[in-house]
Amino acid sequence: MEMRVLGQTGVRVSPLCLGAMMFGAWGNPDHEDGIRIIHRALDAGINFIDTADVYARGESEEIVGKALAGSRRDNVVLATKVHGTMGEDANEQGNSRRWIMREVEASLRRLGTDWIDLYQIHRPDSSCAIEETLGALTDLVRAGKIRYFGSSTFPAHEIVEAQWVSEKKGLGRFVCEQPPYSMFVRGVEADVLPVCEQYGIGVIPWSPLAGGWLSGRYRKNAELPSSHRATLMARNFDLSLPVNQAKLDAADKLAALAEEAGLSLVQMALAFVLEHPAVTAAIIGPRTLEQLEGQLGADEIRLDPQLLDRIDEVVPPGTTINPVDRGWDPPLLASAKSRRRS
Repeated sequence: MEMRVLGQTGVRVSPLCLGAMMFGAWGNPDHEDGIRIIHRALDAGINFIDTADVYARGESEEIVGKALAGSRRDNVVLATKVHGTMGEDANEQGNSRRWIMREVEASLRRLGTDWIDLYQIHRPDSSCAIEETLGALTDLVRAGKIRYFGSSTFPAHEIVEAQWVSEKKGLGRFVCEQPPYSMFVRGVEADVLPVCEQYGIGVIPWSPLAGGWLSGRYRKNAELPSSHRATLMARNFDLSLPVNQAKLDAADKLAALAEEAGLSLVQMALAFVLEHPAVTAAIIGPRTLEQLEGQLGADEIRLDPQLLDRIDEVVPPGTTINPVDRGWDPPLLASAKSRRRS
């Protein structure tokens, strides 16, 4: 694979990043099968793996750790994330120094490694000052526990604020952002992606297949697939909702465009994300070896301008069909008290 530089770090990563969310109880519970998928990805030239502590409460990290045991670890750019709830205690979550310092040690143990290449803050935390978070991450770099740190699903203004605080306080900075981005979820084109380009921040989008909507399995007049993800995320898949009916209509139109171009819908979806100049690597999240094989090689595909224009006609630039697919909304929006004077 032709490598790309992650932001301004000088670290070269494959344009396809293997996401490990589906390894473990959330997707494929067979550890040996997960290890086979990881090894196949590495053999195909992928050198970038992304997971998170919260994926199946650490099970995903354990599977990745088993797969990378021995010499394979040295040639992999390994990323994981912190923020999600990992226990019953009120402080076993979030972006505080207390939790980050404790949880990084747990991730290191599960991954079976002495260092994490990229440690990411999984979501914003309105209860925690960004200076607190950046200070803890900077100390982890100095201690050799992590090499770089980044953010995930941060709105543009919080990305800018983090860069400003880093400079003002003499702290390390986020070197990359991991936003949701696909042909169905294009809101980040309006602000997050331009901000990342401006600040030299790498971008590694999650869910380029829109949670499976762009896998080719969601078609009108066809039996719709069932999945663990659809059960957990009903608002993203419930076809009684008009926004999800709109996604089904768009999936049909995009599948027709892909067929006309001689591509699978999966190939076109991944190639679309990789076309954006701000994007470093697209995170693929196969549950099976077959799914992985269907995604390998997408980084070599280039979509011509005419096809990109026709995709824009189906889902206009900057548009997210179902707002829930943005992955995060400010908690203050859910509180009437925060929006009103009395």
